[in-house]
Amino acid sequence: MSSETTSTTSEMPDWEKRFRAPRVGLPEWAEDAPDRSLFVSNATGTYELYAWDRATGAQRQVTDRPNGTSDGTLSPDGEWVWWFRDTDGDEFGVWVRQPFGGGPDEAATPGLEPSYPAGLALAKDGTAVVGRSTDEDGTTIHVVRPGADPVEIYRHAESGGVGDLSEDGTLIVIEHTEHGDAMHSALRVVRLGGTSHAEGCGGGSMVAELDDSRGGQEELGLECLGFAPVAGDTRLLVAHQRRGRWEPMVWDVATGEETALAIELPGDVTAEWYPDGSALLVVHSYQARSEIFRYELESGTLTKLDTPAGSVSGATARPDGTVEFLWSSAERPSEVRSTTGATVLEAPGFNAPGSLPVEDVWVEGPGGQVHALVQRPATGDGPFPTVFEIHGGPTWHDSDGFAAGPAAWLDHGFAVVRVNYRGSTGYGREWTDALKHRVGLIELEDIAAVRAWAVDSGLADPAKLVLSGGSWGGFLTLLGLGTEPDAWAVGLAAVPVADYVTAYHDEMEALKAMDRTLFGGSPEDVPDRYEASSPITYIGQVKAPVYISAGMNDPRCPIQQIDNYVERLDGLGKVHEVYRYDAGHGSLVVEERIKQLRLELDFARRHLGLGEGD
Repeated sequence: MSSETTSTTSEMPDWEKRFRAPRVGLPEWAEDAPDRSLFVSNATGTYELYAWDRATGAQRQVTDRPNGTSDGTLSPDGEWVWWFRDTDGDEFGVWVRQPFGGGPDEAATPGLEPSYPAGLALAKDGTAVVGRSTDEDGTTIHVVRPGADPVEIYRHAESGGVGDLSEDGTLIVIEHTEHGDAMHSALRVVRLGGTSHAEGCGGGSMVAELDDSRGGQEELGLECLGFAPVAGDTRLLVAHQRRGRWEPMVWDVATGEETALAIELPGDVTAEWYPDGSALLVVHSYQARSEIFRYELESGTLTKLDTPAGSVSGATARPDGTVEFLWSSAERPSEVRSTTGATVLEAPGFNAPGSLPVEDVWVEGPGGQVHALVQRPATGDGPFPTVFEIHGGPTWHDSDGFAAGPAAWLDHGFAVVRVNYRGSTGYGREWTDALKHRVGLIELEDIAAVRAWAVDSGLADPAKLVLSGGSWGGFLTLLGLGTEPDAWAVGLAAVPVADYVTAYHDEMEALKAMDRTLFGGSPEDVPDRYEASSPITYIGQVKAPVYISAGMNDPRCPIQQIDNYVERLDGLGKVHEVYRYDAGHGSLVVEERIKQLRLELDFARRHLGLGEGD
């Protein structure tokens, strides 16, 4: 690091360093060329894709776009980097490819019009199976062979996508929700071939179908985890919910045989194949932490692999049997590690400062015990001004992992509380599925229970409570400010749903399907449910100052519905500020992320009477 850089970073507050510090994601490697890898890094100040030749150590930036790039993969032979080119974060675009060693980009799927991505699988012979989603066509899947026009093999109005392609390139798994339940997919295996454009299966012959939902009658889903990486092997690794949580099984799509696995771990379990197909790399997520195991298929032996306490946000098994994983904890920034004990990949430049540990809190709520992660400032005894940082998803969860946002609030003297409300993953299927029909309101009940604990325990100053979140968390923020106006002193909503009916009609098709599942229909079918869950319904009751940030190109929480909410705030004379930026559902630009958090910090401190921060 140069002396100039050292001088600059020494003058920078820690909270900004955590955003600016270069970081790297877990490298993906090419199946037939394992020395060729692809990873995401913010080394230039914008998250972009990088190619890494492990044999020579050479690294090369593949993409360079003003709003960044994060969606890419390698061809099996490692000769090509595929990446998805959208426009300014709108998620609507086409696949392009670039030689691994560098060169101009070229159209990877000529003949296919722009769309939202719905999965991609690449075969060894250069064939690509491309999933697409558009408002007009719903889900379509096309086979693109080298030098030939794309052939459509699947079409359906409901959401779906490409699961995986068998090792020999003959079988394709389609994840679909033709039964209308977008939260619980079924699996269809098709042998490639034919040119039919019919609804449903389309081209090729159907090999097998697996639908735990029984046509949408039961709330049980399936997920494709991948074919065995062995030529001619018809075993498919599948995640299911039959025992009340996500766990893997092996399904032989040729014989129909289903093999349960002897993995008796609480919480959710997912897996992927070791490269020789003899074992599985198991990732276990439970109560906001995760760990990894090796599972021997022949003996059923489950062996825990050594990882520190915290969260594993990605893992992959290498051809030599070692495992590489991306690990962090609330105290320590992310690292790409190996089970050999080595650090696999380091970003150039300075290291991010650490932060403070999380405390686990369990609070009795109306739907059962609610798990919250609590962080206290380094100094002071409380009660503290407290930020309830609400996660998005909603099918997601906060974990004991490193996050620059909460760490910044801690640096400014705030306590931070993160709530894994009903709808969150990692606590069983019933917890995840509980929010249907009373969308948003159920989550707020859980947050209210934790809020009461935070005040009663002496952690939180009841006059200085901030409700904050992005995406679904932004939606819950605006809904909470309107339905519980006396509970919160300030609201901070990033890329939120603000006017649910308008949002439904403007959002990408896959999210329309999810909303129909959550609410039990469209706004025209169940208008009362949408009205009860829409923040704009309660806008007249809002008392707290409101800060809203929104991406102008966001296909998930579109700008018009936010503008509707803001216009109503204006008309009612409510205290608010709005920041609009030229990107989609969030930003991949580091300075933009810092700017947004600085605006939130300043807004909260001013309206809580704490003055302005650094």
